[in-house]
Amino acid sequence: MKKKNEYIKSDPYFFRMIIVSALLVIIAVIVLGLFIDAPLKAPADSSNVPNPSKAAWFLLWFQEIVSYSSYFIYGPVILFMVYLFLPYLAPSTDEKAVWFRKEYRLLDIFTLLVFLGIVFLTVIAYFFRGEFWRLTI
Repeated sequence: MKKKNEYIKSDPYFFRMIIVSALLVIIAVIVLGLFIDAPLKAPADSSNVPNPSKAAWFLLWFQEIVSYSSYFIYGPVILFMVYLFLPYLAPSTDEKAVWFRKEYRLLDIFTLLVFLGIVFLTVIAYFFRGEFWRLTI
C-alpha cells in the first residue's frame, strides 16, 4: 500500500491531459466532418418501408428487448438509473485507482453480465431477425 504523499493529484495533471485530448478529438471530428460525408442511407420513403426496419446497431439490443414486451422498456431504464448512481452505491475505500478490486467484484460481475447480455441481444437482433421480426436461423 502506498503512502498518501506518494500519490500524484489528478487535478490539474490528469484532467489537463483529458481536456486537451478531448479538444483534439473534437477538432479532428469537426475537420473530418467538413471533408467526409456521413454514410447515411437515402431519405425515408413511406411507400417503401423495409421489413424488418432495424435500429442502428448500437440500439438493436434495445429494439430486441422491446420486441418481447413493451413493459421490458423499464429494464434499460432501471439499468441506466443503477449506473447513474453507481458511484454512490459502491463501497468507498481509502485506496485509489485499483482495477478489479475485491470489494467491487460483485459490481464487476454484474457489469460484465449486462455487457454480455447487450452483446447477445444485439447479435440476435442483427443476424437472426427476419421479416416481421421473426427469428430466422
